[in-house]
Amino acid sequence: MLDFKIKRDAKTNSKFIVTSLSGKPLLTTPQLNKSTAFTKDERKAFGLLGKLPPHIETLKQQVERSYEQYLQYKTPIQKNRYLMNMHDKNEVLFYKLLEDHIEEMMPIIYTPTIGEAVKKYSCEFRQPRGLYISYPDLHNIEQILDSRSNPEIDLIVVTDGEGVLGIGDQGIGAIDIPIGKLAVYTVCGGINPLRTLPILLDVGTNNEKLLNDPMYLGWRHKRISSKEYDKFIDEFMRIVKKKFPRVFLHWEDFGRDNAHRNLEIYRDKLCSFNDDIQGTAVVTLAAILAAVTAKKEKLGDQQVIVFGAGTAGVGITEQIYSAMLREGLPEKEARSRFWLIDKDGLVTADTNNLTNEQKIFAHNKTTLKNWQIKNKKHIPLYEVVKHVKPTILIGSSGVAGAFTKQIVQLMAKQIKRPVILPLSNPTERAEATPRDIITWTDNKALIATGSPFSPVKYKNKTITVAQCNNALSFPGIGLGILAVKAKRVSDDMLWAATQALYKHAPIIKNINMPLLPKVVDAKKVAMKIAVAVAKQATAENLAAIKTKPIKELIKAQLWEPKYLPYKKKK
Repeated sequence: MLDFKIKRDAKTNSKFIVTSLSGKPLLTTPQLNKSTAFTKDERKAFGLLGKLPPHIETLKQQVERSYEQYLQYKTPIQKNRYLMNMHDKNEVLFYKLLEDHIEEMMPIIYTPTIGEAVKKYSCEFRQPRGLYISYPDLHNIEQILDSRSNPEIDLIVVTDGEGVLGIGDQGIGAIDIPIGKLAVYTVCGGINPLRTLPILLDVGTNNEKLLNDPMYLGWRHKRISSKEYDKFIDEFMRIVKKKFPRVFLHWEDFGRDNAHRNLEIYRDKLCSFNDDIQGTAVVTLAAILAAVTAKKEKLGDQQVIVFGAGTAGVGITEQIYSAMLREGLPEKEARSRFWLIDKDGLVTADTNNLTNEQKIFAHNKTTLKNWQIKNKKHIPLYEVVKHVKPTILIGSSGVAGAFTKQIVQLMAKQIKRPVILPLSNPTERAEATPRDIITWTDNKALIATGSPFSPVKYKNKTITVAQCNNALSFPGIGLGILAVKAKRVSDDMLWAATQALYKHAPIIKNINMPLLPKVVDAKKVAMKIAVAVAKQATAENLAAIKTKPIKELIKAQLWEPKYLPYKKKK
């Protein structure tokens, strides 16, 4: 662990850092490096004289130079490499640069570019970050956690790399996902990066390309079986709880069979949250509530097709279903509003290998008896749209182009203002592009996408399309939880987050505006969500801290990218 502490001056109440590091080790520690911003006195005290150019810069000057360097790179992956290299050298500068250019750089450090970085991880490996816990190290988990760099940990983002974005099993390369998520937590939610930890659980990979790649850096083994896997996860969680009993643990990109199970087993044992299930559901439901409100309709009157019945798709379905129940719709009627489609077509009671979560929304033969189709064992999307007449079409399949012109135009003929959400990412996996949907529906559809798209020019209008970006949900949820040290993440806390987000949707004031706020407003939105989540946690008696007003607790939690004075540890 790094030897440093942040303290306050008794007289001025200002913060400063105390550390024993000096010379080259200080300059190569990203959490502490100030590079050319070290003062003259600090250079003398910490053995830095002659190790830096003589001119002393401000953080603002460093940001200006860094942005000029950033602009020299032409492709998104090149820009990603540059930013990640900065992340590995100077964290304060990295976050200040992101803060000043958040809308431009969010797609570079997060989706969609991070997908390409994950795939190239082993080939382009430069420097380790976070912790790698492989199955052969089952009995060394505590030792590995003790080797972390940051002494105090409030937030862990963990993945096993089985269900990365829309690109599937990526093994060890998936460590870039927790790293990217934590960067978003900091730049959008003000979470202190000195108190976070990214973890990759290496339980093997079923990706043959990786297993046969001589440069692959992960454990070269097929993914372990359910019994072995459960034992590994249980031991990991036992040690995490022992070391960090108040930590907020964020599950990310686990496979379909494990994501729900892990969350349900551990959500009451440790404050846990799955962004694929819960974060995606919050932001998607917020977009849908905004659309329904703008159309002056009720949520319970919608017919919803979810194309892609995996972790994210089912999570979205569960959240919308729960919202319908809150609106007063009976359970049976609410379930009948959903139509899930996976690789075998419409999910029915006869579909093989259904998860417990899918079974709740599977339709039986009675529902389909009047459908005029030949093969009821494999009912494709077009036929479901034709018979159901959906008001909402959600894509979480990773199947590029699945929302064809024929399907979208059929939907637009059936209802006046369809809600179409192609949420799969990276960009090349989107079920349809905003430009096509706008053209095919004559700009009648209300759209939000998973990946960022440029505004669309159509009939002398410039149409901005909302991004259904989880960066609008999880940073605020995490900030609210950490502010009051919530014991668990309840469904009502997620509902509070959803309401806080959808009330800031531009479309509510003007139906021609986007379904969700812009990413540039993510920090402002995170503050609103944090307050709502913290209040709900307090109301449910889940908050461990109640000593101050919630806004004060949240303000005290916020971290800003700025340099602090240094003092030498005696």
